[in-house]
Amino acid sequence: MTVVEAPPPLPIRDKTTRDRVDGGLSPMLTRLAAEQATGVLVREGGSLHLAGGLVLHAESRFAPGLGTLLTAHGALTAEEWWTAVGEAGDLAGTARLLLAGGHLTRAAVQICHLQTLYDAAYFALAPSSSPGRFHYGAVHVDTGEDAGSPLPAVPVADVEREVVRRRTLLHGLWPDALTDSEPLVRTHPIAAPALTPRQTAVLALVDGVRTAPDIAIAQGGRAFPTLVEVRRLAAAGLLAMPPAPPPPAAQPPGPPMGVPVAPPDDFDPHIALLKRVRDALEAL
Repeated sequence: MTVVEAPPPLPIRDKTTRDRVDGGLSPMLTRLAAEQATGVLVREGGSLHLAGGLVLHAESRFAPGLGTLLTAHGALTAEEWWTAVGEAGDLAGTARLLLAGGHLTRAAVQICHLQTLYDAAYFALAPSSSPGRFHYGAVHVDTGEDAGSPLPAVPVADVEREVVRRRTLLHGLWPDALTDSEPLVRTHPIAAPALTPRQTAVLALVDGVRTAPDIAIAQGGRAFPTLVEVRRLAAAGLLAMPPAPPPPAAQPPGPPMGVPVAPPDDFDPHIALLKRVRDALEAL
């Protein structure tokens, strides 16, 4: 009888993670923090907005933003969010307007801000095939509550430490990081383990096209918890990535250049001439 083990439990937070950052995930980001630089670091997976060497917020196409989290489950209406965005023009100003209007509490805004910042930073600081670029002075200088912003700025070392912790946790669940970004398909093991409601909701959106970030955005939830469930489902044999398409069949080599090609046995030169005349007339 085939036995499928239950998904492994979440690992306990490793308190030694802070000692394993080894000089930073991004040497450029470490240097910018030391310079107390202000601007936007753009990388393949996303961007980090810095002010005075602190991370104000992060953005990634793979992670739902603050507006998505606040509007997906009824904390705000989409109209309230976009009205505030239009009036304020930046993230800190938007949060300030929503607080002043009594739509949200400061604690709720700060918690959601940090969640979206760390989610986006996980993707922004992922290994990439192209170097990052830093645009100096491209953000509004607003370094946290001391400057009147309701959104706390975060030291670079704290952001990198959290990214390392998440990588370690996810690797312990399932070591293939491609499940974070590739389309997913369902599999059907003989003895499937029992699923939690969250895992059932994730599986319901797996269609061979969506990736784990797509599922998080479709649910209006955070990216990282979705990555956790996807890796647990992969470890349980319930998820996989579509097989790679077979390589195109090799074409037989043609005749060497300069060697005449023999016509087929049924070749009729008269019909060939008529076809060439027809093609010439149609081209006029």
